[in-house]
Amino acid sequence: MAAVAELPSSMSQIFQLTKNQYREYLSSRRYLALVGIVVAIGAILSFVVYHYHDTLQGPGGLLSSNLAFYGSVWAGALGLIVVLAAVFFGGDAIAGEFQNKTGYFLMGLPIRRATVYVGKWIAAFGASLSILGLWLAIVLLNGAAYFGTDFLPWQLVPSIILGIVYLMAVLGATFLFSSLFKTSAYGFVLTAILFLFGFTLLQDLVLGLVKIEPWMVISYASGAIGDVFATNINWGLAATVTTVSLGPRGGATITSYTPGVAEGVIIMLAYFVLSSVAGLLLFEREEFS
Repeated sequence: MAAVAELPSSMSQIFQLTKNQYREYLSSRRYLALVGIVVAIGAILSFVVYHYHDTLQGPGGLLSSNLAFYGSVWAGALGLIVVLAAVFFGGDAIAGEFQNKTGYFLMGLPIRRATVYVGKWIAAFGASLSILGLWLAIVLLNGAAYFGTDFLPWQLVPSIILGIVYLMAVLGATFLFSSLFKTSAYGFVLTAILFLFGFTLLQDLVLGLVKIEPWMVISYASGAIGDVFATNINWGLAATVTTVSLGPRGGATITSYTPGVAEGVIIMLAYFVLSSVAGLLLFEREEFS
């Protein structure tokens, strides 16, 4: 009797699927396009900083200290680059299986849907990390040019970690939208609108109308990426509350909230876990035809 071939384990399948998908990302036009976008942003930034470096070295300027530089340049542009990477690599990761009909043939193989979902997510995460690494290299080169041996503040390390956690949260939501719709365009558009404009608008509405800490909004939590470059860093679970009076005593006041680093991490991880689980459950229930 012929021996029955043993199926590879789920971990082996995830590894193989991740490797194949990652190679596909790196050889795709979208990857080259995103690299070109990041390089273009870096080139424009480098030119502007070099052209105005005398002015920017003044008090409160971009080059007044390495903390001001990284807090503005690295943290300021990171949100845009994270969203672009998530859209480019995750927008059609699941929806493409329905739109291109490839899922019908893939699901015919002895492979679990969770394996496909996890493998694609890890591949998209790896490709996105390489884009973040490219942006970090551009920022570090500029920092070395203006600050010499003092170009690397220790605050950059926790900021990078926070940026990676934010990437996980955005990718989790992107995969959720990709699982929710069977057309890639919806995943692209919804992710871009929500993370570039929607959550920021919601945060402002909560502050302006409800006047409470917008802890439920991820754009608020992601502020911790840049907040670590502040002079007094709040590492805790509670936000720093600042109230400014607009007039004489008893007049109108404005209250602002700055998330603690631990608080920001928990909020972003919550977004990642909830969106990833919801996206996987949707993918498990969808029917291929």
